[in-house]
Amino acid sequence: MRRRGRKKEASAADQAARQLPSQDPDDPNYRRLHYVRYADDWRLSFAGPKAEAEAIRERLRAFLRDHLKLELSEDKTLITHAASKAARFLGYKISSMHADDKRDYRGRRSVNGHIMLKVPWDVITSIGSRYERRGKPEVRPDMLDDDDFSIIGRYGMELRGYVNYYALAHNVGKLYRLKWTMATSMLKTLANKHKSSVMKMAGKYRASVTTPTGVLTCFQAVVHRGEGKKPLVAQFGGLAIRRRKDAVLVDQRPPTAYTKGTELLKRLQANACELCGSTLQVEVHHLRKLADLKRRGRKEVPSWRRLMAARKRKTLVTCRACHEAIHAGRPTRRAVSA
Repeated sequence: MRRRGRKKEASAADQAARQLPSQDPDDPNYRRLHYVRYADDWRLSFAGPKAEAEAIRERLRAFLRDHLKLELSEDKTLITHAASKAARFLGYKISSMHADDKRDYRGRRSVNGHIMLKVPWDVITSIGSRYERRGKPEVRPDMLDDDDFSIIGRYGMELRGYVNYYALAHNVGKLYRLKWTMATSMLKTLANKHKSSVMKMAGKYRASVTTPTGVLTCFQAVVHRGEGKKPLVAQFGGLAIRRRKDAVLVDQRPPTAYTKGTELLKRLQANACELCGSTLQVEVHHLRKLADLKRRGRKEVPSWRRLMAARKRKTLVTCRACHEAIHAGRPTRRAVSA
């Protein structure tokens, strides 16, 4: 049509073709069922008639009732269409995409029917409320006794946890609003601690870092440890909040704090292994929780485990050799009594 000069008709035909699916969406013989479970949360993804989806739900209800003596919750067990209403699972909103104007380099529609993950806005506001009071970023009184290094490091650790968890979301950029809330709360906490202003604290700790995505602005506190030793750096920000298709979610909740007060910073500045006293390649061994120290079935409790239990600390400053021995289950260089 275009070659014959009928451009308007060609454009109208092209627009009509974009509305037609490339495959048969109503194939009566097409079925797909996927099952995903995390702890006690599970999700079924079914491609087929709604009547069959309801039949699957009734079979699940009967199985749970007859074999496991459990009742299926009516409020939580919903049947939704991915194209019209998003489903909630593990803090994400799950739906299918449809955009006839999105095309790839071949001119073909590239997103229709693909799964889309989103960060729910109510989740962002809920997380942000932990750093707010009456809708505005506020000071965290429980951190006023910590040093600046610990305050900035703790805020930065929490931000990285949120960004890494929602790295698969298509709208992960909305976390920039959460980042601003956290940054303001952090600066207010520092200003309250030093009886100063937010602007002065921002000017004191603002820095630029080079990342694979370019130069980014962040807040960081640096503790110098003398010649020949790398400085300790605590950083908030300095990471690009953008979607990563290859992101891997690690099921590990970060601790809510390093330690009380400035204890960990002083232990790091000592630059000595707390097991053997070596000053070579000092590192920190971390535990998720103190309950991990009480593992049953061990005939002999290692010295490092007794030391952490006696101190009631989830961190242990070690040298590289002792750190590798701990993870390998070998005895450390020298036992230290608790």
